[in-house]
Amino acid sequence: MHPRTTRSTRLQSIARIGIAGVAALTLAACSSSGAPAGSDAPDGEAAPAAIDAVNVIAPADPGGGWDATARAIGQVLTDSDLVGSAPVTNIGGAGGTVGLASLATETNPNTLMITGSVMIGAVETNASDNRVEDTTPIAALTEEPLVIVVPADSEFETLQDLVDAIVAEGKGVAVTGGSAGGIDHILAGLLLTEAGVAPEEVPNTLNYIANSGGGEALTMLLGGTVQAGISGVGEFSESVLSGDLRALAVSSAEPAELLPDAPTIQDEGIDVTLTNWRGVIAPGGISDEERQALIDLVTQLHEQEAWTELLATNGWTDAFMAGDEFDSFVTDEITLTQETLRTIGLIE
Repeated sequence: MHPRTTRSTRLQSIARIGIAGVAALTLAACSSSGAPAGSDAPDGEAAPAAIDAVNVIAPADPGGGWDATARAIGQVLTDSDLVGSAPVTNIGGAGGTVGLASLATETNPNTLMITGSVMIGAVETNASDNRVEDTTPIAALTEEPLVIVVPADSEFETLQDLVDAIVAEGKGVAVTGGSAGGIDHILAGLLLTEAGVAPEEVPNTLNYIANSGGGEALTMLLGGTVQAGISGVGEFSESVLSGDLRALAVSSAEPAELLPDAPTIQDEGIDVTLTNWRGVIAPGGISDEERQALIDLVTQLHEQEAWTELLATNGWTDAFMAGDEFDSFVTDEITLTQETLRTIGLIE
């Protein structure tokens, strides 16, 4: 499916439920006289210089989806000889906004930082001084459904059981997920508003415990610290398949490839669909030539068979869009996220 179609479907689904919607790295990239494939410049203009090295930043701790995406990018870029080196650095904290603050002072234009739905929401809920609008959008890469899980011995047999318990017991039921205001948190809020909880009551009803990565969430779930968890399918699929966790539902419109036996939220009678997109941004203020060189590099990455194989392995949907199209998408996503967070009572 074309990424625009996939994304449009998600936005329409949200609308149906009443929502309007690093430390500085110093590896300098070297130039060569050639240009990447697809970077032919108009007559009279210099083609973007090829990139020999790129820094990849995962604005989260190791073990989660952003970390996995960053390492997949670095692996394919180097294994395919698209660049000589692509070191990955983790700068976790506050839903990616700590990494975003570091990117704001980054002086190497050949730097790619993972971004996505989580960061868009965290910027709003943390009232971050550094915003995605201040960066240079390069490309969207993937989409991934979320999954709601409980420990294998949980009393909650269905998603409706869990939602009913949260409505009845409020903060007596703890749910862990990614950063506050991120896509996991948004999904939990949407489930409650769809169940009839007034938006202004969501913060008082939902006991949401943010975590910094899939490993931390799994520890909470298996240790009995929380009763349920929400994350990307790829982060919980192994634990579900091993029998340590039970998947109550996935957030996509269709079953997830990694968990084909798990019902969708819609299958469970709740009219919510939501997917988590991830992409890459660069420092703000880079030149047009530097921006185009990064767009060309990520486009080449997307064309590699090794990248396609990693998408399948991780259960990620190809959601590639680059350049101006992605820039417009990010602008729309910020507006939608602001409206959504207001609707479920997470920001004023």
